[in-house]
Amino acid sequence: MTPVRVGLRCDAGATRGVGHLVRCVALAEELAGRGVRPVFLGDTGGLPWAEEQLARRGFARVPGPDTPDGAVAAVKEHGLAAMVLDSYTLDPACAGALRERGVPVLAVVDGDLRGQDADLYLDQNLDAELAAPPLPPDAVRLAGLRYVLLRDDVLRLRPRAPVRHPGAARPKVLAFFGGTDAFSAAPPLCRLVLGTGLPLELTVVAGTPALHRQLLSLPVGADQAMHVLAPTDRLPTLVAQADLVVSASGTSTWELLCLGAAAALVWVVDNQELGYERVVARGLSAGLGHLSDLTDPDGSHAVAARDTLRRLLSSPNARAAASARALGAVDGLGRARVADELLALVASRRHHSA
Repeated sequence: MTPVRVGLRCDAGATRGVGHLVRCVALAEELAGRGVRPVFLGDTGGLPWAEEQLARRGFARVPGPDTPDGAVAAVKEHGLAAMVLDSYTLDPACAGALRERGVPVLAVVDGDLRGQDADLYLDQNLDAELAAPPLPPDAVRLAGLRYVLLRDDVLRLRPRAPVRHPGAARPKVLAFFGGTDAFSAAPPLCRLVLGTGLPLELTVVAGTPALHRQLLSLPVGADQAMHVLAPTDRLPTLVAQADLVVSASGTSTWELLCLGAAAALVWVVDNQELGYERVVARGLSAGLGHLSDLTDPDGSHAVAARDTLRRLLSSPNARAAASARALGAVDGLGRARVADELLALVASRRHHSA
């Protein structure tokens, strides 16, 4: 029997980041585990890390259509039974063009539906279920952390109980800021971590060679150590091993929650602000503020952020409490729930067209 093929239209790149790709990979893993063949349509922006995510899982990738006619043609060319659209820039009319032709469409969104006429909408953000945007007739919206898409690499490391590392003389700190760190958050945030003056072991992911060089120029205290890494597939493992994670608000936030990480977040771009505020308000992660306010190490915002980091680094109890809150927020079953809805829709369409 020929396997069902589902297309996933998403892109990655130096300025786009890798969040759209990562959550589509998570859904593709779930679909593949059910005998469905995922087909990625899009551009990885020349990022070796992004390309490797597809290659090592055996997922096919073809050029992504950018127009409604191109989307319809791609469905026919690749024999797709459904299409997942995850993009801030793709022509919104692509969804409607596919739906008009009976192709089930899942649109992955972050608040704004962008005028897309889809069958299913997925908004996996915290408290997204509290909103009620108008939907097309018969459309369904899957909203909130119950539907978070998480990769196998994350799910297999999810702890059964809140993380409580033994009080270490030098706590392990992991810092990363998206797949590319397009806004160069690593140097100022690592300067704040090191500026606490506390003994620690800092591992930081540098998105580019230029950032790598900047990080190596930071002053490191006598009881401190810093290791600078290139983008790596080992990130979930490094999160699981860390006493504290310093990161940017975004798609990776939900991975941190699933892993029960004690985390301190910064928001970098406008579309991260709402998620950042909600996570911090719930006490699921500590908040450090907006990146632009933290570049001056002597400014009031930077001083407050450094105090927050110092409090977390010096208190295993505070980190354990943060881990418990994080772990309780995401159960790791989101992608299964999304796949259930999408494949039920595919089966229904096939039944009615038979």
